[in-house]
Amino acid sequence: MLFAFDIGNTNITLGGFNEDELIFTARLSSDAGRTADQYAADIAGILALKGFAPSKEDECIICSVVPTLSVSVSRAVIMLTGKKPLVLGPGVKTGLNIKIDNPAQLGADLAAGAVGAIEKYPLPALVIDLGTASTLSVINSKGEFMGGAIAAGIKSTLSALTENTALLSEIGVEKPKKVIGSNTADCMKSGLIIGAAAMIDGFATRMENELGEEFKTIVATGGLAGEVIPCCERKILIDDNLLLDGLKVIYNKNK
Repeated sequence: MLFAFDIGNTNITLGGFNEDELIFTARLSSDAGRTADQYAADIAGILALKGFAPSKEDECIICSVVPTLSVSVSRAVIMLTGKKPLVLGPGVKTGLNIKIDNPAQLGADLAAGAVGAIEKYPLPALVIDLGTASTLSVINSKGEFMGGAIAAGIKSTLSALTENTALLSEIGVEKPKKVIGSNTADCMKSGLIIGAAAMIDGFATRMENELGEEFKTIVATGGLAGEVIPCCERKILIDDNLLLDGLKVIYNKNK
């Protein structure tokens, strides 16, 4: 089995592949304070719940935006399988032609998402990841990574609102009933969710104009995609497993 870890600032997503089939996914909290032993116990427990057990035959690939967690999870994997995982970074083959000013600056999560989109969908494509940060990545018709945009994530924006504004309290992040809110909570939901949707729609149009071609695919992933994307005016796919599929492709290129 191939284990693929997508380590983000808030959550760690684990996927298990049997050949090319994704047979399970699970989530853990990202906590830099947890040790490798604790993560090993967590991973073993999740596998047991899914009906599997780690073995020396298993392989692993890790994509991370939190370096300290990369180390802890890597050590946990070695404890469980006896093998050092492949960590996405410099020197790892992705097959991605990166056209940004400094290709080494491209985040591992953005690279994995782009590879997944190129593998699964018609190009050119816009890849949206709605997590701790909201990112948009542009891939042209040649499969080249052209760049994109990074904005504050919805929960980060909500935290800024509630922490710096005395009369605004914490709310659930969910789709509002209507755009024009009639109470404080609904107004905040509209600003957060509809605001993010309008940003995506606007970016898609402006990016197409700058790219000089229309996107054949706009695909979104990340924990908040299910709330935001239904509010968009553009036709946008939701693919919860896009990064995991990208990691599988990258692992196969390096196998």
